[in-house]
Amino acid sequence: MADKTFPKESWESVSPEDAGFDSGKLNKAKVWLDDAVEGGYYRVVVARHGRIVVEWYQNIEEEKRLGIASAAKSVYSNILGSVINEGMLPSADARVHEYYPEMMDVAEGEGPKYGRYAFDKDMYITFRQLISNTSGYMKPDEEPGKVFHYQTFGMNILTHALAKIYAFYDINEPESSMGFRELIRTKIAQHIGLNWNYSLSNFEHPSEAKINIFGYYCQIHSNALDLARIGWLWCNWGNWNGRQIIPEDWMRKSTKTNPDILANCPEDQWKYGYGIWTNDHGKLWGNLPRSGFTASGAGGHYVSVFPDLDLVIVQNPGCYRKDKDENPQQGNEALLEIILDAIVQ
Repeated sequence: MADKTFPKESWESVSPEDAGFDSGKLNKAKVWLDDAVEGGYYRVVVARHGRIVVEWYQNIEEEKRLGIASAAKSVYSNILGSVINEGMLPSADARVHEYYPEMMDVAEGEGPKYGRYAFDKDMYITFRQLISNTSGYMKPDEEPGKVFHYQTFGMNILTHALAKIYAFYDINEPESSMGFRELIRTKIAQHIGLNWNYSLSNFEHPSEAKINIFGYYCQIHSNALDLARIGWLWCNWGNWNGRQIIPEDWMRKSTKTNPDILANCPEDQWKYGYGIWTNDHGKLWGNLPRSGFTASGAGGHYVSVFPDLDLVIVQNPGCYRKDKDENPQQGNEALLEIILDAIVQ
């Protein structure tokens, strides 16, 4: 295996050939991108062995930080693993309401929409269920751990609960609280050189909705090179140049399909771990390595990692087009296939 390195203030670069790619085949990925976005914009970075192989930018500044939407959920998972490792939670199976009882203070008419509010069953939700999108929070027909249902409100409960453990979140002052971003900054960002910005976002809700309890999504704003940093951390199972930033055991579990999904959900859903999409059962990408996994966010934001190949591929954004009636994940898979096909050693 080629020597690996870790970026300091900036990344080292390497030629495609020295990184084990056929440069002609690799360039086909850029041709594909140009055709896919039809004059739109994209930022794509390929890194291998800790060095940048190619950076492709079209119609967007390299340094501009964009919100990565649900790709942030993968970072939330990292923080949960770190909090458990520090002993601030006994395990991922701890019940959330014991740390954030406010989650139950959403009565009928105070939720995000009609029929959505905190039910008695929600008292039994665990941190593991929140991070794996199997909590059923505020959903009347979904028992905790039984249904995979991708949602934002459960993730907000997760981030607020973890932040409250450190006295970083107060429901009476949701916008002025230090919030979950402080956990991201102190537990990950400052250790690997991330220069992220953060914001809080909400959907439109009825006036009585208690968004101070279940709202205020912690949005991460990043450029492509900083997403490559977090991808390289994941590719090394949470280790950064000899320092374990995220517990390795947690990283490995996070990138395997959650056992509750395997036990209770149809096989086409066997592709989600703890906040991370995974190909461990071949259900995410049919023609790509099963060791691969990815963070995924609306608007075409992906941090795709292939540990067996020492490879990170970032799209910030990639080939996503709002005006095209197609599955963005299919476009993502097509691009990844071209890039991986260019690897010769």
